[in-house]
Amino acid sequence: MIEKYKLYAMYIQGPADGAKILLSTGRAEAKDGKVSTKKNSQLVLRLDKDERDAFVQLCKELDTSAAREIRRFIRAFMKEHSED
Repeated sequence: MIEKYKLYAMYIQGPADGAKILLSTGRAEAKDGKVSTKKNSQLVLRLDKDERDAFVQLCKELDTSAAREIRRFIRAFMKEHSED
């Protein structure tokens, strides 16, 4: 049985710098009964505007996107810290 909609959310606030993260994941079923394979999760970060702007600009200069680089970091971080 395929669940029509499932949503998980987590909200984290860092104690030292006040950074906030909202992580949510969902799984939606299309009208034809198929489950979507598109990316359906978001990670919302609160950053200093100047730091964010500098990061986005550097990504543009390197012909990549901020989202791509953040996903690459997450994958590498998880691989580095995974239990083999």
